[in-house]
Amino acid sequence: MDDVTSVPTPVPSDEDFWATVLTPVEPAWREPGDADAFAMDEQVLEAARALAERISTRALAYRTAGKPFDVALMAAPDVQLALLRSLYEARSSVDRLAESAATVAGRGGASYTQLGAAWGGIKRQSARLKWPHAVPKKSASESIPLHYAGGDAVIHHDPGADAWWYTATGADLREDESEAVHGTSAEAIARATEFLLSHARPAPPDTV
Repeated sequence: MDDVTSVPTPVPSDEDFWATVLTPVEPAWREPGDADAFAMDEQVLEAARALAERISTRALAYRTAGKPFDVALMAAPDVQLALLRSLYEARSSVDRLAESAATVAGRGGASYTQLGAAWGGIKRQSARLKWPHAVPKKSASESIPLHYAGGDAVIHHDPGADAWWYTATGADLREDESEAVHGTSAEAIARATEFLLSHARPAPPDTV
């Protein structure tokens, strides 16, 4: 409890918001317990089932016939195959989101050792191979790609101004380009992430 109460909790309107938020908290997380893991399973299954019902041939037949898709129909082998295909997409989503999280954390000061620890305890070298752009080299002059919330951004360094800026295209195809005013790559990534989140693709309508 003492660890939690000692963590600063600024709000965006505070002058020191970004300086405080971009200062890493230790420890960064607590180990998830069985209840956390089971809750995650349920949430992943809920998302995968929603996709399975959208792509399932049998579910489409029920919608076309104007009949409700009863939960008992999930027992059909073909519907389970659609669920399996949906879980594959969920795994791909996890990989994309993990790359974004690793990039934001690494550009904010996290090391490959810390990234590896967060990713189930893989070694530093494995984390470096998995996310080669996550932790900046000392020169820190290369562009940094970022994929988040269905959109894409590239973080750039302006050597003349010794500042960072970004270009971004949201999932809704809105575009943005910042000025070279950000003092660190982490701040530029945070601002780009804000833009991508505010222009995320809307949730699909419920088709069930």
